Amino acid sequence: MTALTPDFQKTELGSIHIVPEVVEIIAGLATVEVEGVASMSGGFVGGIAEWLGRKNLAKGVKVEVGEKEAAVDVSVIIEYGIRIPDVASEIQQNIQNAIQSMTGLQVVEVNVHIHDVHFAEAEKTEEETVQRVK
Repeated sequence: MTALTPDFQKTELGSIHIVPEVVEIIAGLATVEVEGVASMSGGFVGGIAEWLGRKNLAKGVKVEVGEKEAAVDVSVIIEYGIRIPDVASEIQQNIQNAIQSMTGLQVVEVNVHIHDVHFAEAEKTEEETVQRVK
């Protein structure tokens, strides 16, 4: 785990370091707050972590953090029927606002990668739930 820079922010009591993993978690939480996001797409490693019972709040998020700026890539699964450009734009705004307000870093880029569309399970009709064989 590496800190942003040795002299990220100095105060009279010492220095403050924000590791990139913190920025990933902020971006992940800001993403799932957006209506229309079904889940994050974290790939094989993220799937194994969740299978083992660990909640990965940075799943599907990659960040590059510099001294004063950050760039973010998020991979998401969108709910079916939602207008993708609108959701993606809202994700970008939410991530930018969250990171800038919580860390003071200037967000220069937020790339949204749509990996899948989630279809809600159709409700079974009464006819389907009745046993066919008696």
